[in-house]
Amino acid sequence: MGPDPHLKWIVSGMVFSQLLACYLVKDLSWKWIFFWAYAFGGCVNHSLTLAIHDISHNVAFGNKQAKWNRWFAVFANLPIGVPYSASFKKYHIDHHRYLGGDALDVDIPTDFEGWFFCTPVRKLIWLALQPLFYSLRPLYVNPKAITHMEICNALVQFTLDFIIYFLWGLKPVIYLIAGSLLGMGIHPISGHFIAEHYMFLKGYETYSYYGPLNWITFNVGYHMEHHDFPSIPGCRLPMVKKIAAEYYDNLPQHQSWVRVLWDFVFDDTIGPYSRVKRICKLAR
Repeated sequence: MGPDPHLKWIVSGMVFSQLLACYLVKDLSWKWIFFWAYAFGGCVNHSLTLAIHDISHNVAFGNKQAKWNRWFAVFANLPIGVPYSASFKKYHIDHHRYLGGDALDVDIPTDFEGWFFCTPVRKLIWLALQPLFYSLRPLYVNPKAITHMEICNALVQFTLDFIIYFLWGLKPVIYLIAGSLLGMGIHPISGHFIAEHYMFLKGYETYSYYGPLNWITFNVGYHMEHHDFPSIPGCRLPMVKKIAAEYYDNLPQHQSWVRVLWDFVFDDTIGPYSRVKRICKLAR
């Protein structure tokens, strides 16, 4: 356990690479804007959301520097185009404390989502719209008061968006936001959304994935390990599996996030309803 000394430098490099990309795409045609938003920007922005996930567990600067972690998450948020980090932190702790908790864990799809998105075509649409459901669902399922940090997050984010628009025009702003929406929709990396907690096998609600996409996603695929030890940064989760192999090697695991998406769409037994939902008592 403890902070990852390399995380701040990796994230900073990703943020500045996206700012450089904003300059490089400012004169491209719209078709190339969306191509690069999906092929490059979507990968970087989705990876940054997973960096924010790690930072929300205080692994950038440690538990004694909570404010440094909060503000660094706001910095990591900049290429995503819309404010995200402060709200994610507010709800993600509940996901760990009340995994699958009805009206507490906002990762659980609503009854409407489970009822309506039940055919292959509708499930494909649901995957494409995942970023919208993830951002709007908390407002319906478990609304919470807006925090000071969320206001700061929004002010910093929209200030940068305006500066980019003022300097280079609308296309770089669209490139950033489109990259976030496309990269968290129907995209290979987005397979982790489904792979983590959807019950592909009865009795198992959390799964790990140990494939190469972990290299660009801060090892979010080591998800059983992460839920067992959320204070361990992603870079060290492979060590957890190695040290405690007897606890993880024989558990069900996913071999491919792309295969997960394929099975989710075309397997009639899997859909938004394929989650464990439980009644949880609020912790003090």
